[in-house]
Amino acid sequence: MRVIVAHNRYRQAQPSGENTIVDQEIDQLRAAGVEVAPFLRSSDEIARFSAVEKALLPLSPIYAPRAQQELNRLITEFRPDVLHLHNPYPLLSPWVIRTAHRHGVPVVQTVHNYRQVCSSGLYFRQGRICQDCRGRVLGVPAIVHRCYRGSRAQSALMATTLAVHRPTWRSVDRYIALTSGIASHLRDYGIPADRIVVKPNAIPDPGPPPPLGEGFLFFGRLSPEKGVGLLLDAWRRHPEGTLGPLRIAGDGELRPLAEAAAAERADVEFLGPLDRAGVAAALRATAVVIAVPTWHDVLPTVVIEALAAGRPVLGTALGGIPYLIGADEPAASSPAAGWLVPPDPAALAAMLPTARDRAAVLAPHARARYERTFHPDVVTGQLLDIYATMRASART
Repeated sequence: MRVIVAHNRYRQAQPSGENTIVDQEIDQLRAAGVEVAPFLRSSDEIARFSAVEKALLPLSPIYAPRAQQELNRLITEFRPDVLHLHNPYPLLSPWVIRTAHRHGVPVVQTVHNYRQVCSSGLYFRQGRICQDCRGRVLGVPAIVHRCYRGSRAQSALMATTLAVHRPTWRSVDRYIALTSGIASHLRDYGIPADRIVVKPNAIPDPGPPPPLGEGFLFFGRLSPEKGVGLLLDAWRRHPEGTLGPLRIAGDGELRPLAEAAAAERADVEFLGPLDRAGVAAALRATAVVIAVPTWHDVLPTVVIEALAAGRPVLGTALGGIPYLIGADEPAASSPAAGWLVPPDPAALAAMLPTARDRAAVLAPHARARYERTFHPDVVTGQLLDIYATMRASART
């Protein structure tokens, strides 16, 4: 099996889980015996562009001539069975789909966000969920609100790109939806259900879970949409010390909020940003992980890390979280690996004691959910099956 993995890497200054997932997936495929040819560009390259290249950059999302030339050459030399696309913006362009099809190469795309419809890719604007561009031929609201990089001109270009490439996106041979929520988004966009496969990301197995710790852990980016403000509002509704400790790890614009909470209450501890070893230690020390984004977060990796460590999750019923903890599966399947609440401080406050008291009951279900759905062996097997189906279809 020969596969080209195409991805426009996000800037190094902008931490990207998507970059990490692409790198891990390439390693997992190679370990499984797949010949992988990475076709990668990085947004960091833009700083080194000539004046002419920078002048032409706004057109790159629609058609990137250099990327098409390089991809034509790579396909001719490598003769892939499949092209697997992740992020095409801004230096690859969705046009790579057309280039691959011109060579008879089927295209698989992993959908990491909502950018088929939304110029920012988030369905989130000014602190609230926003889907104003759904169903529109041209995303005029995105232009009005400067949704792409805070620029009306760049937003107009991205909205135009999405309109121009609507037929391109609908020609993708197989979509990989990271969650059932993304699958629903794609069906709403007009993609037939038989061209969508739900396949999440995997994370490496950390090994058998240690015994449960105590209290709650929130870790990740400290920004409004991740819900740290919502969490602290809910936490303050309980007397100090009644829920056990709350540990908050991470960095971001709301760091002062977390620091102030830790100074105010003895049951709140701010850990700051953590490396991988620090995250593992924080997971060992806790009983429950809290993931309460206030937007439709596609696939928060912190939830998968919690499940792998055998920690149940208390999360908001938005985006990919219901899928991640197994709450949207049929009732006859394994119990959910956590609890869901609306993004409301009163509802979250009411659920905190339940999560504290039942953490030990759901901990085994958390680890079982990881092993069944997010282990690298399981996920890589799914991906190989998708590739094999595409190769057989192309040959037919």
